Amino acid sequence: MAHERHELYSKSIVVDGLIISKWGEDVFREMSEAGLSAANCTCSVWENFEETVRNLSAWNGWFREFSHYIVRAESVADIRAAKEAGRTAVILGMQNTSAFEDRIGYVEILKKLGVGIVQLTYNTQNWVGSGCYESRDSGLSDFGREVVLEMNRVGMLCDLSHVGPKTSRDVIDTSTKPVAYSHCLPSGLKTHPRNKSDDELRYIVDKGGFVGVTMFPPFLQKGVDSTIDDYVSAMDYVINLVGEDSVGIGTDFTQGYDQAFFDWITHDKGFGRRLTDFGAVVNPAGFQKISDFPNIADAMGRAGWSDRKIENVLGRNWINLLDSVWSI
Repeated sequence: MAHERHELYSKSIVVDGLIISKWGEDVFREMSEAGLSAANCTCSVWENFEETVRNLSAWNGWFREFSHYIVRAESVADIRAAKEAGRTAVILGMQNTSAFEDRIGYVEILKKLGVGIVQLTYNTQNWVGSGCYESRDSGLSDFGREVVLEMNRVGMLCDLSHVGPKTSRDVIDTSTKPVAYSHCLPSGLKTHPRNKSDDELRYIVDKGGFVGVTMFPPFLQKGVDSTIDDYVSAMDYVINLVGEDSVGIGTDFTQGYDQAFFDWITHDKGFGRRLTDFGAVVNPAGFQKISDFPNIADAMGRAGWSDRKIENVLGRNWINLLDSVWSI
């Protein structure tokens, strides 16, 4: 049976909806060798426009230097071609709209530079709306509505993973295209500001949206004691709410980073007030590194998933979503 699962995994398109690991040859090799067909790779969090462009310049160099492992993904066709070539298609993604600053024209510029997925806020308030760690969620600003519609126009996926509940609902209602939680977990399993309620999960999918389920241990029910089977169980919880056609993987791998990175990521704007303390980040047993990705098919099999369900969640659902949003 395990042999069959490995065959199914190897022939499937496999998409990770969020990786924010320390970029370099080791991670790129691991993504490719693990059979990742595509991944949403974070290129900007707290950075402004100029700093983000500098990051994108670094990515251009990596695409040239490590072309045997990674290729740029700007279409679903790019992802399919990467799968055939045994490479990983990198979707450049921003986890904040800081790089848009207060200039609507920067949306199209960054799209033309290759950015395909953008999270509206990262944990706190910005020009667009509120994050999940704000004490008061003010909702989507009027400028934010313009940003959402401009993202729709140019073909950028709106990501709401770190966005506050009211702002998220406003984005879902404003967007003319499907939107996503690229990496989240249900608060029905564990109460946490980053987790989404049953109603929130249903609402985004009822409006045509999508849920990527993360395995980031602080948000899992058993925390650092979680296993890959607990992660699959969390996916099943979401699937039981919204159906198997609207759910995918969004690991949130932070591979290769030290404490300085977690300090930067958990303070407002990278240097302000502390927003949260993750403590020790120990990934689920059986899924601790990107190289463990093929194990996910075995865990899905152990949970009694059909081949169709496995293929859907591994990547087919992500492909359908991206095709819908990127087609303009």
